[in-house]
Amino acid sequence: MAASVKLAEGVVKEAAAEENPRVLEPGAAPFGNFPHYSRFHPPEQRLRLLPPELLRRLFPPQSPETRPILGLDVGCNSGDLSVALYKHFLSLHDGETCSDASRELRLLCCDIDPVLVERAEKECPFPDALTFITLDFMNQRTRKVLLNSFLSQFGRSVFDIGFCMSITMWIHLNHGDHGLWEFLAHLSSLCRYLLVEPQPWKCYRAAARRLRKLGLHDFDHFHSLAIRGDMASQIVQILTQDHGMELVCCFGNTSWDRSLLLFRAKQTTETHPIPESLMEEGKEKNRLRFWRQ
Repeated sequence: MAASVKLAEGVVKEAAAEENPRVLEPGAAPFGNFPHYSRFHPPEQRLRLLPPELLRRLFPPQSPETRPILGLDVGCNSGDLSVALYKHFLSLHDGETCSDASRELRLLCCDIDPVLVERAEKECPFPDALTFITLDFMNQRTRKVLLNSFLSQFGRSVFDIGFCMSITMWIHLNHGDHGLWEFLAHLSSLCRYLLVEPQPWKCYRAAARRLRKLGLHDFDHFHSLAIRGDMASQIVQILTQDHGMELVCCFGNTSWDRSLLLFRAKQTTETHPIPESLMEEGKEKNRLRFWRQ
């Protein structure tokens, strides 16, 4: 982990610890911080839907200033999917390393659970390229300090792409309708592209049911949520109508019935259009579905 990010994280660690109590019952996990998440939602199910060349085509190496590609992984858990995405987009096989990899792609991966973050740091095979931090993304002060600390190392003000994989439900349940809206607003202001995997409404009911079975207090906002139903469509609507993003494509659904949706900031459209070759290949493979505004 870069020294400047370590220093910034130290400044807010005490506050973060107070906000992120460890949940001992794995079935509860009110923030989605399951200790063995990848066992029941393996990374391969997402990777098979994503073209390995996606980032290279979205961000062609036009000049040294365009490298490295900077990614933000929100809700990284213990880092299994973060590492898998990194290897997938750089076409690295198990046990393989690349001396130029950290100059090609850098990921800042954050999670609310310090125990999971510690595990991710210890087990990451690419410590020069993947930085793991404990962060409650909804805390504006700590978010600004830690993300700006990382971005400033590269002279950037935004990330090239953000990954939001099965996180929206936990934000929604813990922070309500306005919290979900704010979360998506923050992400869209921080990233040129967003890859989002929303949980469907049936997952909300299952999460609430797990808490009740354990005799724990229900989610404060569950019964009062007005944003419900087709959650993928709801999130598309919020990002495109309220937060200045454009839905580029859907890469399909995982085996647990969650869509992978790629968005881009509308101001990116004119200066950085998505490659036509990627669109054509997706159509031929029947892996992508495109919407046009």
